[in-house]
Amino acid sequence: MALGSFIGVGRSLETALQRVELAERLGYESVYLTHIAARDSVTTLMAYASRSERIRLGTGVMPIYTRTPVATAQSFATLDEFSGERAVCGLGVSHRPVVESWYGQTIDKPLRETREYVGILRAILRGDDPPQGDKFRSSFHFMGYSARPDLPIYLAGLSPKMLTLAGEIADGVILWLCNPDYVREVVVPAVSQGREKAGKPLEGFDIVAAVPSAVTAEPEEARGRLRTELIPYFSLPFYRAMLERSGFGEDLSGFDRGMAEGGPEAATVAISDRFLQTLAAVGTADEAGAGVRRYRDAGANSPCVGAIAKTDFDATLEALAGCLS
Repeated sequence: MALGSFIGVGRSLETALQRVELAERLGYESVYLTHIAARDSVTTLMAYASRSERIRLGTGVMPIYTRTPVATAQSFATLDEFSGERAVCGLGVSHRPVVESWYGQTIDKPLRETREYVGILRAILRGDDPPQGDKFRSSFHFMGYSARPDLPIYLAGLSPKMLTLAGEIADGVILWLCNPDYVREVVVPAVSQGREKAGKPLEGFDIVAAVPSAVTAEPEEARGRLRTELIPYFSLPFYRAMLERSGFGEDLSGFDRGMAEGGPEAATVAISDRFLQTLAAVGTADEAGAGVRRYRDAGANSPCVGAIAKTDFDATLEALAGCLS
C-alpha cells in the first residue's frame, strides 16, 4: 500500500513546485498531474522532477489523442531519464467534447484505439518494430538512445470493459469519481479478469484512486465547493454511465432536472450528501483519514489525496501523510 497525491497547478507554478517538495518530505509515494486546458502535463512534470528526488511522477491522465505514440514515447522517455526512472505514463481516452473541440481528433473505437496506442508505445520503448493499427501507425525507432523498456503505463478506467483492458495491457489503472464501493464491486473484478486474460497475477498491478480530500473545520463548505467542481463530470457520458452503475441514478436525474429548470446552481443541489460522503475524505484528520482508508480497504492499493478548491491543501497533505500506517 502506498499513499499518493494529485498536485495540480493553479495560478502559480512555484506554489505547485513547493507542494511537490512538501509531498516528498512527508513521505508520499507519488504525484499525479491531470492534463487540462492549461500547462502541458509532461512538461510540468519535468519541472516537478527538478524539485524532487524520490517521488514518482505521473500523468493522471494524458489523453491519447493529444500526442502520437511516438511523441508520447519521446516525451516520457525524456522525463524518465531526467527524473531517474520515476515516470509513470498515465493515459486515457478523455471525452468527445475535449478530443474534438480542443484537438481536432475523433474518438471512434475507444477500446480498440487504446489497445493500438499502448501496443505501439510499448514496442517503441522496447526498441521493437511497432505493430500497425487501424488508427495509429508508425515505423519509429529511437536512434543512438535507449528508453527504459518497462516504463510503467497506466490507463484511466471507468467502464468494466476499459478496466478489463487496463488489467490486460497496462501496469496500473487510474480512477476518478469511482467511490470505494465501485472499486470493490466493479474495478477489482474487472481488472482481475484482464490480468487473468494476460496470464498475470493481480499482485503488482497498481490501482490508483483519486480521493477528493480536505482536512477542515468547515466540512460542509468543502463539500459545497466539491459539488460545484463536479458539475462538468455529471454532464459527460462516460462518467454518467459509471455513476449510474454506482447506484446514483437519482442524483443524475435530479442533476438533469436542475440543469433544465435552473441551471448549474440548481443542479448542484441534486448531488446528494450520500454521494459526497461516499466519494470524499472530508472533516477532521481522523475523519478524512478514515475516508482515504476506505479506498485502501476496497482494493485501491494507491489511494491519492487530491485537493478540493479553496481549502488548505498543504494542511491536508500534512494531516493525511501517515493515514495508511
